[in-house]
Amino acid sequence: MVEVMNRRGFTLIEITVVIVVAGFILAAMVVPFTSGIRQSTKPEMVATAMYLAQLEMEALMQFNYCQPNLATGTTAMAPAPAPFSNYQFGFIISYVTNTLAASATDVGYKQIVMTVTDPQGSTYTVSSVVTRF
Repeated sequence: MVEVMNRRGFTLIEITVVIVVAGFILAAMVVPFTSGIRQSTKPEMVATAMYLAQLEMEALMQFNYCQPNLATGTTAMAPAPAPFSNYQFGFIISYVTNTLAASATDVGYKQIVMTVTDPQGSTYTVSSVVTRF
């Protein structure tokens, strides 16, 4: 009499195939995951750069229109204060009209454009207008 075997469970070959396929799938998932982790510091850099830009802008905005600290011209990029010394910042002060168009002469408006560069080389800009009125 032939006994019918009830087959329960998996063979060694089936388990091996599942492990190999799972290995390929996990390997394909790891690459995007690691690049995502590497880029996760970017929001922190953006926040730090904008903080530095606003901090420097506030320092300039405390001066009156006619004070020498707000003389028109460009400053060279300089390192930010510690602990942010790996960031660079600079600003441009120029005459503008009431519509923010560039002006060669003083018509009562100066635009301050603050630029901050993060350690990865991305640039962030904040601008403000100071008036004589």
